[in-house]
Amino acid sequence: MQDVGLLRRLSQLDPTIYGEGNRLLTEFKGALAENFILSGLLRQFEDLPRYWHSGNMAEVDFLLQYQNRVIHVEVKSDENIKSKSLSVYRKHFTPNLSLRFSLRNIYSTDGFLNLPLFLVDYTKKYISILTRTN
Repeated sequence: MQDVGLLRRLSQLDPTIYGEGNRLLTEFKGALAENFILSGLLRQFEDLPRYWHSGNMAEVDFLLQYQNRVIHVEVKSDENIKSKSLSVYRKHFTPNLSLRFSLRNIYSTDGFLNLPLFLVDYTKKYISILTRTN
């Protein structure tokens, strides 16, 4: 959905769920985070993001095309950022740039960029800066 609030409403989750740390939020916050990131990416990139999976081994939330690059995007709704899928994808395809959204602060190292969820609207700007330097 284009609006996370509407998604929450259609899912029949009470608005107080965010402040309560309810078990339902724990189980649903990944889907809310992915929906939030997708709506931000759709405003910046012409092509729809794609999805990648490798059988039962790994899956990447989104694949973006920026110029002649394919950038895989992982979304984490928490500070726990362990991702087997990201490692499998990077090992298999050795991309120049990988992107993850999480609750952690912004940082970039060795072709890897972590952006806080709230910076999704600046994704294209950050990718542009990083791809100029690589």
